[in-house]
Parts: sequence; structure tokens; C-alpha cells
Amino acid sequence: MSIRPIRTAALSLAAVSLLAAPVAANGYREKGKAVTIAGTKLSVTPPRDWNLLSIRPGKKAETWTLDGERLNEITWYAGIEPDEPLIRETSRKTKPLPRLKRATLLAEIPELLETTYRTERQVADFTLTASAPDPFLGQPGIRFSYAYADNDHLPRRGEARATLIGGRLYLATFDAPRQYFFDRSLGDFRALTDAATLS
Repeated sequence: MSIRPIRTAALSLAAVSLLAAPVAANGYREKGKAVTIAGTKLSVTPPRDWNLLSIRPGKKAETWTLDGERLNEITWYAGIEPDEPLIRETSRKTKPLPRLKRATLLAEIPELLETTYRTERQVADFTLTASAPDPFLGQPGIRFSYAYADNDHLPRRGEARATLIGGRLYLATFDAPRQYFFDRSLGDFRALTDAATLS
């Protein structure tokens, strides 16, 4: 057997293993069926099928994906209260996360997310690329986009939507590799967040 078929077979196997990532998901979000996010009052009726990942980043957060968390992940943060971090803290003493403050403004949410990523994901290079007012959950909100590379050194892009209601933060983020996956699934993220409601 020549080297070329072996190399082709190895590349094909690597591609299949990346796309097989949703098998690790433990939940299913079916198209057209309303679900609540992390047991809160935030709910969404997905316009298409999604996978729910088994590991939740925090008690008020959950992550959905189409092809695997490293390929396209949407994380919902539902009702983060003042003095709470966005995600579960691994060590408040040695690795403290930033916390929502009562005085936090919508314009400061991108910085809250950036600092969380820099601390938890060990992101050294994070750039806010755009930010603009945009209603979310029927309230004044913000939409912002960003770019970063985390500890796997793969360039990623992200988009987020956020609002503050009754002092609580509601945030949805979409992260994917810059090449191919981000552009392919950005429309799905936007359609999904448009379908979110707060009861």
C-alpha cells in the first residue's frame, strides 16, 4: 500500500472524529419544541435541532452545539445576579472570576465576557471587533462580536447578545473557529436568539 492512501485515510478519520463530537452530548433540543434554559424563566423554541452538552459551565448556564463544542458552541447565561460570575469558579482564591455588579451597564458586558475568557480559558489575545445597541428578549440590549485564540491556538470568532432585566444578566454567546464554522453557523445563532423569550 502506498503512503498517499494511508495519509488520505488518516485525514478522513480525523475529520470524522471531529464531526462525531455531538455523540458526547447528553441532551437533545428538538426543532419547534420550547425548552427552558438551565431551569430558569428563559426559554427558546429552536428553529432547528441542537445538541445539549452534558457539562454545564455554571448553575445558570448551558451550552448547545451542532457539530461539537470546539466547532460551534452557543452558551446561554440565564439570570446572572449581582456578585455572581458567569460560570462556575474553579478557585475563587487562586483563579477569581469577574462578577456582575449592580452598577454594571450594557456597554460593560463585553468586558465582563472578555475577562471571564482571559481567566478561565487562558486567552491572551481577545479583541472586541464590533458593538452596537440591539434589543434582546424584548428589552434594550447589546450585540457585540469578538475574536480570540485560546490555549489550543486556533483563531476563533464570536458574537454575543445581552440584556439586563431587573438587575439580572441574560447573555447568549456563539463561538466557533474563524475558518468555515463561524460563518456557516452564525445565522443559526441569530435565529436561535431571536426565538428566545422570558416568561
